[in-house]
Amino acid sequence: MKANKSNLYGYNKNLKGFARTNRSAMTKAEACLWKYVLKARQMRGYQFRRQRPVLNYIADFMCKELMLIIEVDGITHHDPETQKNDRIRQQKLEQTGFTVLRFDDEDVLTAINSVSGEIEDWIEKNEIKKPPP
Repeated sequence: MKANKSNLYGYNKNLKGFARTNRSAMTKAEACLWKYVLKARQMRGYQFRRQRPVLNYIADFMCKELMLIIEVDGITHHDPETQKNDRIRQQKLEQTGFTVLRFDDEDVLTAINSVSGEIEDWIEKNEIKKPPP
């Protein structure tokens, strides 16, 4: 399945409650990235959604227009089993057409401008250029 507008970009309504719970309990790094970089179309005018149910997963942040998912990995993601699951999850999301960018909690908390710059660089290289009116 390719994620697109007709299938709501892989939206999984069965995970809606879980996603709502995650939104109210974001990690410090997720909250900082949301508040200072992604909220209210701060990132080049694109709308990002937080804790979005996609397929059988909850994406930390997702922009439908760019087909971009941003994941913020905490200390639990250093475990080999979790890393294996993250790779499988990323592969499935990429098979549906998304690009997944991953950032470490520590990078978000100590170098948020660098993280923001990496996201902006990716957008600049990958956004669909709209013709002038």
